[in-house]
Amino acid sequence: MATDLHRLNRYLNEALATERALVTTLTAHIAMTPHGDYRTLLERHLRETRRHAGALAEHASEPDSSIINSALGLAESVVGQALVLAKGPLDLLRGGTDFDEKLLKNAKDECATEALEIATYDAIEALAEELGESAIAELARRHRADEERMLADLRALIPSLAGQAKPTKVASFPIDDYDDLNAGQVVAKLSELSQDDLATVISYERENRSRRAVLEKGEQLKATPPWPGYDDATAEEIVARLDNEHAGAVRDYESRHQRRVTVLEAAQRELSGSA
Repeated sequence: MATDLHRLNRYLNEALATERALVTTLTAHIAMTPHGDYRTLLERHLRETRRHAGALAEHASEPDSSIINSALGLAESVVGQALVLAKGPLDLLRGGTDFDEKLLKNAKDECATEALEIATYDAIEALAEELGESAIAELARRHRADEERMLADLRALIPSLAGQAKPTKVASFPIDDYDDLNAGQVVAKLSELSQDDLATVISYERENRSRRAVLEKGEQLKATPPWPGYDDATAEEIVARLDNEHAGAVRDYESRHQRRVTVLEAAQRELSGSA
C-alpha cells in the first residue's frame, strides 16, 4: 500500500510539473498569436491549466529528489519548447520564421502535450480508484475532461491553420461572458440551455465559483428531454412531431426550460384533444 501511495504521489507530481510547464508554454504561444478563435482557445486553456496546477498542488505531497527529477524530466520538452517560442515574435520580425507555419507547429505541439496529459490523468484515476482515493480520482476525471476538450478544439482548428479549409469555429462556452456575470444573471439564462450545455455550465461553476443559487437552479433544470435531439430542434420541428404520447412530457419539459409559446400551446391542444 505504501509503495502504491508513493507511486500515486509521483504521478500527481508529474502532472503538476507538466501543468506548470504548460502555463509557460501557453503564455508564450498567446503572446505571438493574433486575436481570433485560436488565441481565445489558448487563453481559455491557460485559465484551466492554472486551476489544474492549483488543485494538484493541494493533493501532491512534498516529493523527494527522485520524484522531482522524474517530474521535471517529463515536462522538460514542454519547458524547452516554451523557451524557444518566447523568441518567436523577434524571429518573425527578423523574417526568420513563416508566421502561419509557426502557428500550425504550435497547435500540433499542443495536441501532443494534451495527449500526454490525458494519459497521465488516466493513470492517476486508475490508481486512485484502486487505492480508494475517490477525491483524487474525481480530480483526474475533471482535469482529463478539460484536456480532451482542448485536444478536440485544437484538432478542429488545425485544418484552417494549415490553410486547407475554411476557418472552423471553436466550440464556445454556452453562456457568453460567463465569468463577468453575477449569480442572478446566470440563473436567468440557464433555462435557455440544452441539457449538454447545462451540464457544462454546472461542472464549470462547481469547479470554480460554486455559487449556490446557480448550482441549485442548474440541478432543478436537469431532466431528460422528451426525445433525443429535442434541445436542438426548432419550435416548428417540435410541433410537427408532437403527438399525444409525448404531449405531457413536452409540456412539462418546455415549461421549465425555453417556454416557447407555440410549443406549449400545441402540447396543451394535444392533451385536451382539440388539436
